[in-house]
Amino acid sequence: MILLQTLTSFLKDKEYRSLLVTTSMVVTGGSIFYHFVEGWGWIDCFYFSIITLSTIGYGDFAPQTDAGKLFTIGYIILGMSIILSFINTLYLHYNSVKKGNKS
Repeated sequence: MILLQTLTSFLKDKEYRSLLVTTSMVVTGGSIFYHFVEGWGWIDCFYFSIITLSTIGYGDFAPQTDAGKLFTIGYIILGMSIILSFINTLYLHYNSVKKGNKS
């Protein structure tokens, strides 16, 4: 119940929504790039984008083209900061809602 309440209040806040949109755009942009440059399927591209930005890096997919490798370097540097910011903001918001200090 607290999770649903947290997500609902998170989405009502304009600042949080823009962070969610930015995060979604980064993941979507990476997925589109990998689909056309590496020739992977859409699910594989989305999976690789999430795994890369979360720094898990299972190693089951890796860019094979030079363009893909160079893009991935920049994608990790820029995307990781956005993803970490999103996770941190969601966590802080969750704690705020859990304590009853809705913002």
